[in-house]
Amino acid sequence: MAVSLYHLVVDSHDLPAQARFWSQVLDWKVLFEDEDEIVIGRDEHAMPGMCFLPVPESKTVKNRLHIDLTPDDQDAEVERILGLGASRADVGQGPDATWVVLADPEGNEFCVLRPKKSLID
Repeated sequence: MAVSLYHLVVDSHDLPAQARFWSQVLDWKVLFEDEDEIVIGRDEHAMPGMCFLPVPESKTVKNRLHIDLTPDDQDAEVERILGLGASRADVGQGPDATWVVLADPEGNEFCVLRPKKSLID
């Protein structure tokens, strides 16, 4: 049986703001939007995408699953993403970490890695 990663689903309070933030971070676009769901992606045929769904509760603990981004220039990308509304996050990564932990506007942690050439680099 074949299976593919389809969506990363993000529980959200403010779906439009979260979709706008992640669309800007990833240079993606909104592909579908209604009051109960917003889907973003590179285009409608490029998987995976991200899907934002409404939830009443706030995030209270560190994510069990997070997104890793690999840029061409880590420092420049961290500054760009901070300018979009992210904040720095401390999840115990330590001063020697080669990645930077940020949080999106609703507190979901994600990492900006050093440039990578492969999935095992």
